[in-house]
Parts: sequence; C-alpha cells; structure tokens
Amino acid sequence: MDALQSIVTDLNTLIPIVNHWFHLLSAVIWIGGLAFLVMAVTPGLQKAVPRQQIKPITDIFYQHYKKVAGILLVVLLFTGGINLHYVNQVLVSQTGAGVQHHPKYLIVFFIKLFLVLCLLTLFLYTVIFKDEGEDDETETYEVIPFQRAALWMGFFIILCAAAMKHLHQ
Repeated sequence: MDALQSIVTDLNTLIPIVNHWFHLLSAVIWIGGLAFLVMAVTPGLQKAVPRQQIKPITDIFYQHYKKVAGILLVVLLFTGGINLHYVNQVLVSQTGAGVQHHPKYLIVFFIKLFLVLCLLTLFLYTVIFKDEGEDDETETYEVIPFQRAALWMGFFIILCAAAMKHLHQ
C-alpha cells in the first residue's frame, strides 16, 4: 500500500512540473520566435534585400511561424488552465482558501489573460486578414502586422507570469 501511495504522490508532483515546463517551453519558443522575427529577420532583410523581395521572403518565414504559433497558443491556453488548477490546490492547502480569495493574484492573472487574449486576437487577425488590402509600396513591411506590439505584450505576459509565481507562494 505504501508503494502505491508513493507513486500517486510522485505523480501529483510530477504532473504539475511537467505541465508547467510545457507551458514555459511553449512561451519561450513563441516569444523567442516573435523576437527573432522583429529583431533580426525584418531589419536584416530590409538592409540586405531589395524592397520588392522582402515581402515574399518574409511571407515564407511567417507561413512556418504561423503554424508553430497556432499550436503553441493552444498549448499555452490548455497548460495555463491546468497550472491554474494546481495553483488553486496549493493555495487551498496553504491558506484554506482558493484562488478566488486572493485578489492580488487574480488582478495579475486577469491582466495576463487580457494580454493573452489581445495576442490571440492579433494572431487570428493575421491568419484571417493577412493578405487583404496590403500595399506592396509601403515604406516598411512587417512580417506580422503589429509584430512589435505583439512582442511587447509577450514581454508583459512573462512579467505577469513572474509576478503570479511569487504571489501564490
């Protein structure tokens, strides 16, 4: 009986760790890919490639990134929900009250969730409306429309995640 209890206890520790790792890994890949596009690909192509070739090249990059980003956003939403469940369990065991009774944590959580929904909206906008109404004669071409805004939102989401990690301990 003790061996079975030990396995269950280990799984109750292992599952939240692996879930949180998937959540962090997905965020790092997603924000890292976006940062690479904003900080390296777009400026590099603007300096090294004639203007008429920038759009076709960056569109190829974005086609690959879009598939990865879509999967990562689903993983982030799913693992984030599971993380919230485990944080709630920790809070109940520590304080006797769940997440709903911790206003600081909830405020940061809702700010993070709002930013994630903004990013999801930008992502869906680029997936649905990317090619409509684009002008090839624009001064600067962004691989992803609003890519700098999306990157800053990603940075603030990571800041919220760091705050949340310390608000439930």
